[in-house]
Amino acid sequence: MPTRQPRYSKEEFARRGKALYDTQIRSQVEAGNQGKVVAIDIETGAFEVGDDSLTAAKQLLKRYPDAQIFGIRIGHRAVHRFGFRSPTTSA
Repeated sequence: MPTRQPRYSKEEFARRGKALYDTQIRSQVEAGNQGKVVAIDIETGAFEVGDDSLTAAKQLLKRYPDAQIFGIRIGHRAVHRFGFRSPTTSA
């Protein structure tokens, strides 16, 4: 299986993905899918929702084998979180 290569800079990739999500996809997926992942083909606007990023991406690739996939967790700012976030305490 050949390796797909990105066709856009990281900045353009993110800009396209966020714009598609905000203008076309968010209103279709938010209800009842909080915490799931949406995989978006930034060239066609096609998308798939899955319980995790791998599932969503595989579903999208079945329909669009050459998809340029941007992923976002529904109801969150990013797909994954890195590091530990300690609870805030009042002083």
